Amino acid sequence: MCSSDKASTIDRQAIFSQARDYLVISFGLTLCTIGWVVFMLPNHITQGGIPGISSVLEWGFGIPVQYTYFIVNFVLLAIALRILGLMFCLKTIYGVFLVTFLVPFFRSLSVGTQMLATQPFLAAVIGGAFMGTGVGLCLSRNGSTGGTDVIAAMINKYRDISLGQIILMVDVGVIASSYFVLKDWEQVIYGYVVLIVATFCVDHVVNLTRRSVQFFIISDKYEEIAEQINNSVNRGCTVINGKGFYSGKELQMLFVLAKQSESGKVFELINTIDPRAFVSQSAVIGVYGQGFDKVKAKRRTVKRKE
Repeated sequence: MCSSDKASTIDRQAIFSQARDYLVISFGLTLCTIGWVVFMLPNHITQGGIPGISSVLEWGFGIPVQYTYFIVNFVLLAIALRILGLMFCLKTIYGVFLVTFLVPFFRSLSVGTQMLATQPFLAAVIGGAFMGTGVGLCLSRNGSTGGTDVIAAMINKYRDISLGQIILMVDVGVIASSYFVLKDWEQVIYGYVVLIVATFCVDHVVNLTRRSVQFFIISDKYEEIAEQINNSVNRGCTVINGKGFYSGKELQMLFVLAKQSESGKVFELINTIDPRAFVSQSAVIGVYGQGFDKVKAKRRTVKRKE
């Protein structure tokens, strides 16, 4: 394959990857908006972050939630631009615009209806699940719904702290402040139910999408398998020389690390090239380095003895 063909293939892959990211982000934002507008706003249940602040201001002062959401997020994005980079902020700007559009759209569809009006606890659980799943999908594609997601992403870039834990710490105060408008501690408790459910869903979805696996592959056609994994899956392979204890035969074993979502393609390639290959697959707790997550560690200051 000539260099121009290879460059064209890489360009197509990059375009496809970006389009897939925006599709997943759009779906996640739609879930977030449904949870917020359909289940929480009509039932006066507060959630954390900018949506929570927007809800409180609408209940207290009649300011439509989409206006507060839009303005506050752009102030945060101006701060985050240098830390998170242009690509993250572009996706977040896209997310803010989309949510700003989706909020009045879903409100117009749900005019005159109040989902689970007599079951606020169930509304809190379902709304929290929608919002947490949506936020998790956005973060897994380096996007965001804005607000505390941006703050969480900035901290997570330098510290190995759970995204859900960061959002939880930031949002506790926002939910507590809703008491000054609602004057009902029961509604505040429902807000914390939303927060707990959403936090669990965020971590579960993000960890699921970032889960990695490792392969040990023994095959006489190891070179052909390695070449296909390099080209088709875009993952590196390490050749380990070994020797069968029983047979005494010299052999070569491939060591491969990949995302869990790529494991099906790896198996398909192996089965096509050598159906008799010996393959071991196992899950790994974390993979750090090129093509995977970045290493995040706290910096420690070492004091010198005089």
